[in-house]
Amino acid sequence: MKVFGIGIDLVETERIAEVLERHGERFLEKILTPEERSYCQRQADPLPHVAARFAVKEAVAKAFGTGIGADLGWLDMEIRRDDRGAPHLDLSGAGAEFARRMGIVEVKISLSHVKSCAVAQAMALGEGPGDGAARQPA
Repeated sequence: MKVFGIGIDLVETERIAEVLERHGERFLEKILTPEERSYCQRQADPLPHVAARFAVKEAVAKAFGTGIGADLGWLDMEIRRDDRGAPHLDLSGAGAEFARRMGIVEVKISLSHVKSCAVAQAMALGEGPGDGAARQPA
């Protein structure tokens, strides 16, 4: 497999807290799937988990070279955990269609968080050219 693209994002949890204070549940509904919201709300301190999911989705958008928009929406990505607890990405909607069109067959993700910040990395792997030639400019 070839690397289609990589992305990384770092977010301060305080920034997410400020957005939540201004927009409340509307913000969460915009960026997190119902399953992701449920997972975050089950945690002792949901904020770092929300921030981590925000960071993963930004990192994936960078790996795809699309940003968040027509080819990849916030809710086209869902961060889930496998049987061992490792995070993995499920794509749906426009994001899954974009991945199929570009030959992306897997997106590896990694995330980490502490009380003050969250970081995430994404690597899109595919069978296509891997040079980003087919992508829109960032």
